[in-house]
Amino acid sequence: MHVHQTPRKAVIPAAGLGTRLLPATKAQPKEMLPLVDRPAIQYIIEEAVAAGLDDILVITGKSKWSIEDHFDKSFELEKHLESSGKFEELELVRSISDLAELHYVRQGEPLGLGHAVSMARQHISDESFAVLLADDIMITDHPLLSDMLTLHDRHQCSVLALMEVPHESISLYGCVAYEDTDESGVVRITGITEKPEPDEAPSNYAVIGRYIFTPEIFECLDQIKPGRNGEIQLTDGISLLLTKQPVLGYIIKDGRFDVGTKIDYLTAIVELALAREDLGPQFLGILREILARFDKSPLAPAAPRRLARVVKAFTSKLPHRSRSK
Repeated sequence: MHVHQTPRKAVIPAAGLGTRLLPATKAQPKEMLPLVDRPAIQYIIEEAVAAGLDDILVITGKSKWSIEDHFDKSFELEKHLESSGKFEELELVRSISDLAELHYVRQGEPLGLGHAVSMARQHISDESFAVLLADDIMITDHPLLSDMLTLHDRHQCSVLALMEVPHESISLYGCVAYEDTDESGVVRITGITEKPEPDEAPSNYAVIGRYIFTPEIFECLDQIKPGRNGEIQLTDGISLLLTKQPVLGYIIKDGRFDVGTKIDYLTAIVELALAREDLGPQFLGILREILARFDKSPLAPAAPRRLARVVKAFTSKLPHRSRSK
């Protein structure tokens, strides 16, 4: 029988092919693409650790060996840094391998997110656990994952992170039907649909890449049949879970970046760099120069103009931020 306790284990599915970022992902995992000076998956693991999840299972796939190498000890590099007197860099490298207790399981075939999560069953056993999708980087001022864990502890049920998206974009996400609760920003999920057409969507609330599950999700994933593209859909497992126990939704308003897409990947780099004390002021000046140049050029390519608008939106907020340092 499942004994409820605060989760300390997390699962990070990282077996996807990263086709949206080709050709950059042809020879390296998308999870290892750098965001400033750290690979994307390191931000995910640091987020989990900050929420108290120090036992982490990464579901990998073919050609993902560099993920394991990154979080393993590098004796040759450490010896070189030590002999060179680069002690700051040495401490940084050592801290990566000490982040958490990491485990790895390979998903032999791309059989869907639900299948990837089901591969964690032996490691998780009968505990509640978190799932963090490696594509979704959270850059927020509030501890999303910690808030979700608190909600799980209070209600002893699964919790999904939700975000309102434009109606025309809802077909890109799992979408929920819901009922309001007495808690601000918390809803009770009554149904879930995988990538519905906009005119068939029950709401504009999309499921984003943070979940807290009770272990009953494994039984549900065992019972469902392959869906679209022959894959085991996590949304189908959640739909079955809804018939057995309550599932709550925790609504966030912003701060989520899908770094599996090019524009969000670039935007996340800008956000993270501007927030750095060692990079932000100089980088801001460079961005303003670029922005001014594109503002003056009506013949500038469309894509850089779109990025310039993104930069302008960020930099309009920054004078107040920089004065507060």
